[in-house]
Amino acid sequence: MRLLRTGEKEGKAFLEALKRRGDIDARRVETEVGAILEAVRQRGDLALVDYCRRFDGWECKPEQLQVPMEEVEKACQRVSVELVNALQVAADRIRRFHQRQLENSWFVSEEQGVFLGQKVTPLEQVGLYVPGGKAAYPSTVLMTAIPAQVAGVSESVLCCPAPGGEISPVVLAAARIAGVKRIFRVGGAQAIAALAYGTRTIPRVDKIVGPGNLYVAVAKKMVYGEVGIDSVAGPSEVLVVADESASPAAVAADLLAQAEHDEMALPLLITLSPDLGEKVRVEVERQLAGLSRQAVARRAWETRGAILVAATREEAVALVNEIAPEHLELAVTRAEDLLGVIRNAGAIFLGHWTPEALGDYAAGPNHVLPTGGTARFASPLGVYDFLKRSSILRYSAEALGTISGIVRQLAQAEGLEAHGRALEIRERGNSSASGIGGTAAMEDAP
Repeated sequence: MRLLRTGEKEGKAFLEALKRRGDIDARRVETEVGAILEAVRQRGDLALVDYCRRFDGWECKPEQLQVPMEEVEKACQRVSVELVNALQVAADRIRRFHQRQLENSWFVSEEQGVFLGQKVTPLEQVGLYVPGGKAAYPSTVLMTAIPAQVAGVSESVLCCPAPGGEISPVVLAAARIAGVKRIFRVGGAQAIAALAYGTRTIPRVDKIVGPGNLYVAVAKKMVYGEVGIDSVAGPSEVLVVADESASPAAVAADLLAQAEHDEMALPLLITLSPDLGEKVRVEVERQLAGLSRQAVARRAWETRGAILVAATREEAVALVNEIAPEHLELAVTRAEDLLGVIRNAGAIFLGHWTPEALGDYAAGPNHVLPTGGTARFASPLGVYDFLKRSSILRYSAEALGTISGIVRQLAQAEGLEAHGRALEIRERGNSSASGIGGTAAMEDAP
C-alpha cells in the first residue's frame, strides 16, 4: 500500500496515471462482445439459450427465459420479513428523493403570436441491467426501477444473470417492491443485445441503464445509437478527504467498503496529515483480516489504492476536482464549507457520520454514479434519464413576418437556399392568400 506525497515524483506519477483510469480496456473483449451482439441480432432467443448454457450452466428453452410472476411471489416468501421491510424502507426513501427530480412541460405565449415551449415525455420502455453473477444486488434494482417508475415509464424490463437458472430471491423481492413485472434470466453482453435489438421473448427498449462488468460496459458502448444508455460504467471508487478529526478506523472501513466490491475498485485517501495516513494504513490491515471478501479487498487495496498526503487544504480540493471521484467523502471539520468549491464528484458525503455505504442502500440519492473521472461532465442516474424533451414552436403569420428577414439572412450566409425559400413562400402566401392555403389556414395550424 502506497503512502505518497503529492509533490514528489512517485505521487505525481500516480496522479498522472489516475487521470487515465477511465480508459476502458475494450480491445481485448470487443471482438467477443461484437460476436455476441451479432449472434443475438441474427438468432434471437436461440442465441440467448446457447449463451445461458455456455455462461450460466443452464439448459433452457426460450419460454423459460422470463421469470413467471408466480415464481417471483414464491421467491418473496423465502426472504425474511426483516429484509423485505428493509427493502421497503429503502424503496420509500429512494422514491421520495427522486420525486423531487420530476420535470414539467412548459409553454409561453409571447407578443405578436409567438408560442414556444418544451414538452416533457417519459420513455416508453427501458431496460434495467442488474449484475448477478458473483453476488446479488437488490439495491441496484431499486435504484434503477424506481426513478423510471417516478418518471412515468410505461414498462421496465429487467435482465439479470442467473447461474443455474436461478436469480436471487432478494433480487426478485426488490423487483416486486419496485413494480417490475417483466424479469428475464439473461445476463452479460447477450442481455444488452437482447434489450437493444429485441428478440421474440425480450422486447426492444428505448434505453438501457444499470452497471455491469467489462463485457456489459463494452456491449452498452457498442449498441449506443441503436438504443440510449446511461453511461459506460467502470470499477467503483471512493475518495476520502480526511483531517485529524477523522477516526482512522472509520476511514479504513469506508475505504474497504469500496475495495471489497471488486479487485479493480479504487479506494483513495487524501489527507494533510502523514500521521493520520499511517494510522489508516495500520487500521486497514487490521480490518482486512476479518473480511469475508478479504482476497478481493486486499487486491484492490494493494494494487489500486493509495494514501495521498497533500501540502495544503487548497491542494486537496484541487486534487478532488482533478480526480472527479464517483464517491467523495469529506471526513473533515466543517465539511459544508468545502461544498462550494467541489465541482466534480458523483455523490458527496459530508462529515464523519455519513459513510458512503449509506448512499449505496437507503439514504435516497441514486447509487448509479459516474465513474472513471466522468463526474467532470456526467451526473448520477435520475428521473431525468427516463425523460425526453421536445421543443414546441408556433408562429402566427404576423410573427413570422417580424423575423423572416433575419432567418433568410442567416440561411443565405450558410448557403442554404431552400431554407430562405421556405420563408419567402410563406410571406407571399400571407400577402396573396395563395400557395399555402392563405392566412386563415396558417392561423388554424396547431
